[in-house]
Amino acid sequence: MSDILTDVTDGVMTITFNRPDKKNSITRAMYAAMADALVQARDQDAIRVVVFQGHEAIFSAGNDIADFLERPPTTADSPVYRFLFGIASFPKPVIAAVCGPAVGIGTTMLMHCDLVYAGDNAAFSLPFVNLGLCPEAASSLLVPQMLGYHRAAEALLLGEPFMAEAALEVGLVNRIVPPTEANHLAQAQARKMASKPIRSLVETKRLMKKGQAQLVEKQMTEEGESFSRMLGEPAAREAFTAFMEKRRPDFSKV
Repeated sequence: MSDILTDVTDGVMTITFNRPDKKNSITRAMYAAMADALVQARDQDAIRVVVFQGHEAIFSAGNDIADFLERPPTTADSPVYRFLFGIASFPKPVIAAVCGPAVGIGTTMLMHCDLVYAGDNAAFSLPFVNLGLCPEAASSLLVPQMLGYHRAAEALLLGEPFMAEAALEVGLVNRIVPPTEANHLAQAQARKMASKPIRSLVETKRLMKKGQAQLVEKQMTEEGESFSRMLGEPAAREAFTAFMEKRRPDFSKV
């Protein structure tokens, strides 16, 4: 069975992380599948809304580290960047249902969703510094805008998780529900939205995003350049080696 499931029903494309045994960690192939699904959803008039969802116990643990190290993203046409730029510029409404851990890209992708519903077990984290890296998905721009600088600094510089109530307080999520209800709520809201005039939905989203669309693209490009460079530096090598060896990293010499 595929690690990414897609379904189109009643004008809603649902994209499901389906790798629970690996905590829905994302591989290159999964990024490619999601990027292709977004292109399909963008180009097909019958698809009016996209929903991202995971399992009620886990949304995504972020990148699959082994896969990431074997084939790191180094070019703009790599699957991860295709996905990031695809979701950032996606013209139709995007909804996410998030339960359990949402690590790294599992949190930053939410900045590009229009509605986010969280289970009360949701835990969001941005551990890029802990991996010797920098933020991606324009999160270095969008997280300070949403959380305020000091809370953003705490999230990005310390990389410590924040829970669903904190995410609700700063506006990252729209509503908190029991984990068993999050996917159902996202689907209900998606179908409600899909019944509305698609041109009105698209134009309203375009107007809301217009003021920062170019800034987001520019920030993502600069982050990508820094991210690719830092992947080859000693701090990242030590962080990933420690992860694979199941020990604490030692950054005292980097």
